[in-house]
This record gives sequence, structure tokens and C-alpha cells, in this order.
Amino acid sequence: MTTVTYSIPNISCGHCVHTIQSELSGLAGVKSVVADAQTRKATITFEPPANEEKIKELLSSINYPAAA
Repeated sequence: MTTVTYSIPNISCGHCVHTIQSELSGLAGVKSVVADAQTRKATITFEPPANEEKIKELLSSINYPAAA
């Protein structure tokens, strides 16, 4: 199991948090997602078949790209 935390500058409200959590939770292998509008970060715990590349691609596709 792997846990990563990404800075996501576009998170600004509860709707953003809900969108990120619900979309990422649907990705195979993702075990938990905690997004925070105050810190503008999301912490994701996952295992294969999920990986960082897939997570970042999904975040970008829903207009919440992870900061470099």
C-alpha cells in the first residue's frame, strides 16, 4: 500500500473536495482519498492497479491537476 500527498492549487471549496474524493475513489486500487480545501492538498492511499501516473492523469482530466 502506498500513500501520497499532492498539492492541488485548484481546490477552493467543499464541492472541489467532494469531486476529487468521489472521482478518485472510483479508480481501481484506490483505498482512501482525503482532500482538504484549506491546505489545498489531497492524500491518497492506493495499491495496484492504481499508480501515481493514473492518479495524476485522473486529477488532470477533472481539472484538478497536481502541482509539480
